[in-house]
Amino acid sequence: MMGGVHLVLTILIAAVALALSAGVGSPLTAWILGLASRSEPPVRTEDGAAVAPEDVLRGGTWIGVLERLAVTGSILVGYPAAIAVVIAIKGLGRFPEISSAHGAAERFIIGTLTSCLWGAVVGLGALAALTALT
Repeated sequence: MMGGVHLVLTILIAAVALALSAGVGSPLTAWILGLASRSEPPVRTEDGAAVAPEDVLRGGTWIGVLERLAVTGSILVGYPAAIAVVIAIKGLGRFPEISSAHGAAERFIIGTLTSCLWGAVVGLGALAALTALT
């Protein structure tokens, strides 16, 4: 019976960690980006047009959710090296936008670091809880 309870608690801890990582990470990252953008001028594209920083890196909310799920999940399954793969894929996928719009790189770095740090904190907390079960 204890094995079944242990399995249920393990699944529950992992599910709560993934939900916290994805759900709380979005408003946290948005808040940090808001703090950073208070003095941020509009982003300039290659043709000189001024656009809001959030309009350059569209889809960032969903990418961030997936990024945090991957970071937290990789810690939970004991393969934190996968975090480097997640960051590399994100960087390569965003490279055209980052290189063509002045000011977008800073927003990308701040958002990525906030998102990854939150995912790692939640993952490590869940890992500690799982370790305490044993």
